[in-house]
Amino acid sequence: MLAHCSAQRAVNILHRPCRTVQPRSPLLFQRRTLVSIETFTNGFLDLATALPLPPSLPPYSTTIIICTVVSRLIWTVPFSIWAKQRQRRAEEEVMPIINSLKSGVSKLVYTEMQKAGVHGTKEQIQAAHGKRVKQLLTTRRKQLFSEYRCSPGLTMAVPVITQLPLFMGFSIVLNQLSQAPTPFDSESFLTLSTLAHADPTATLPIALGLITLANVESSRWFITDEQRERQEKVQKWKEERVARGETVIEPQKIIKSALRGISIGRIVVATMVPGGVVLYWVTSATFGLVQTWIMDYWELRRKRKLASVTSKKTPAAKQ
Repeated sequence: MLAHCSAQRAVNILHRPCRTVQPRSPLLFQRRTLVSIETFTNGFLDLATALPLPPSLPPYSTTIIICTVVSRLIWTVPFSIWAKQRQRRAEEEVMPIINSLKSGVSKLVYTEMQKAGVHGTKEQIQAAHGKRVKQLLTTRRKQLFSEYRCSPGLTMAVPVITQLPLFMGFSIVLNQLSQAPTPFDSESFLTLSTLAHADPTATLPIALGLITLANVESSRWFITDEQRERQEKVQKWKEERVARGETVIEPQKIIKSALRGISIGRIVVATMVPGGVVLYWVTSATFGLVQTWIMDYWELRRKRKLASVTSKKTPAAKQ
């Protein structure tokens, strides 16, 4: 009897009609996205109402500035400090090891070339020797970067990547808040007639471009004398190569030129977005500029201190 029931149940299951799986509607996903954005917009409005601000301060503009500064302090500054610590390990721990290996690797490669019976002109032998030494030192440098956890690529990429979600997310929320009907229509700030419309004078967009450009150019303001001399030597070496008809690719100049172009592009884009978004962009750029100045100043002091310690050790080693 039990076996008959089990067999009959299996037959019923096999002949049971399959449930049709309905594909997810894109409208459902869009609706959920809008609900998520609406949660943040409502939270922003509630925060602007709840903050105990003086009556003389515009509530929404002040809340935008406060949220920008607090979010940058909590989210982006720790990653910037993390990157500086990795940079310090690379300069103070890895590079001294590489510099100490240069003479030994050079002698080793020269000995190997003699044993291998490498022939050619003096220039050809020097070029082959330099190329082999560079390969060995580059391989060892990559190993040390991995060992000391200070790979330059990751050090430069992480602070930039971590800023994008915050920047894009807050921009989307403020843009959504600027859509009519909105309380942003009732508030003006500086040259903005309302936070829901673009700056009619383009003052804030121009300020945004200048601040961004200053952030790009300020990298040359905080460098040591040794770094300046090294840059001059490198520039002279590049000019000599160009004079000989060789092609010299300068990635740093390409990147800096691209960033200058972005500074101009931000002015154009900022003239077309709502005032609340422009205010956020200007506040974030100003915070980033001040953060760059402070960290570059600390970095300059550290490098000067490191250079003085190195200069004191060098005479002692010679004695």
